[in-house]
Amino acid sequence: MTPKKQSEKSSEKTNLNETLKKLGNIVEWFESQSELDVEKGMEYVKEGASLIKDSRQRLSEIENEFKEIKKSIELK
Repeated sequence: MTPKKQSEKSSEKTNLNETLKKLGNIVEWFESQSELDVEKGMEYVKEGASLIKDSRQRLSEIENEFKEIKKSIELK
């Protein structure tokens, strides 16, 4: 597994299932290391932080979509 660079990120909406899988892979990598490669570890930490940030933003978007749906149902 290699970390995804910021420039490689797509502009599409974050897929939460895929993000969780990627975060799980990062956790597994750290857990499997008997001797930690600090440089590679830092790359994974940065990727993980970016994935978490994107996920929070997407969750906020989804929450807003649910609120809009709820409003439209209540108005009818």
